[in-house]
Order: sequence, then structure tokens, then C-alpha cells
Amino acid sequence: MPLNRVFLGLGSNTERERHLQAGLDALAALLIDLRCSPVFESAAVGECSGYFYNLTVSAWTELPLAELDRRLKAIEADNGRYAGEQCGLPLDIDVLLFEQLVGDFDGLQLPRPEVLHNAFVLWPLALLAPSLCHPVDGRSFARLWQESGIAQSLWPVPFVWRGQQLTPPALCQAFPAPR
Repeated sequence: MPLNRVFLGLGSNTERERHLQAGLDALAALLIDLRCSPVFESAAVGECSGYFYNLTVSAWTELPLAELDRRLKAIEADNGRYAGEQCGLPLDIDVLLFEQLVGDFDGLQLPRPEVLHNAFVLWPLALLAPSLCHPVDGRSFARLWQESGIAQSLWPVPFVWRGQQLTPPALCQAFPAPR
């Protein structure tokens, strides 16, 4: 079975470190060669809730897109995403890119439109895969970020997963959190 390259966006604003750690652990068991961007903190977009932690990951999968999406929803559910009474978003995992697919796939729009509109998706993606080109726009993600002008406030935060510092200290120093 062929391997497909996938990029995912992860976010949490409820017990952020615990849920992102659990999400990354589940993804590492599901996917091949998981690679992570730095982690960023930002205010919520479109909802009244606490600050989010976000990152992007790249990996390889043998799963077809529909099955991958089903399993991502199961990981979200395992982390309380669809629980009844809840405040905030424990874990959100979105397929951003699946190879170079473009279009609507059973309600899943690829590439995910948020890639070009939300700094908490585009900046981590630009750091993770700077030379990769957007399958519709054609520009590299590094260039898209550089030219985006997105006016969302976000900043890198220290984050360790499996003993590895995902966010380089120099990045945190260059872009400190607002006081």
C-alpha cells in the first residue's frame, strides 16, 4: 500500500499540555515518521474561551483519507472533544493537507482553508515545511507566511514531548509572549 504525506493541525485550550501530549502520542502510534512544528499560544478565534496551544505535524500514512479522518475523530473523542457538558476544546485535530489533493472529499475541504487565514496554522506550517508549496496557491509556506499580513497575535511557547523540546528556546526569545 502506498504511503501518503499528511499535514495535521492540532489545538487545545483545555488542559492544553495534557491533551496535546495525548494527541501526539496517539498520532505517533497511528502514523509513520511524525514530525512536529514548534508550539504556539494564541487567543481563541471565533469563540469565547481560553488561550489555545497549536502546532502542526507532518507524517506518512497508509490509510485512505476517509479512514484517517475517522481515526482522528476517535482520538479527539478519547480526549473529551465530543463530551456533553464541557467548557473549551480539549483536542482538535484537522487534516490540513493530504498529499496534493484539492477539493471536497466527503465534506473535508483540502487543502484546509484555514491554512491561509489563521496565523496559528500558517506560521507553524511554514516552520515545519518551509519549502513545501500550497497545492492551489503555488507559493511555499514560508513565503505565504512572510507575505500573509495576518493580524492575529500568537507567540511560541516552550513545549516538551517525549523528552524533545519542540519549540526552540531561541524562537521563544525572539518572539516573547505579551506581558
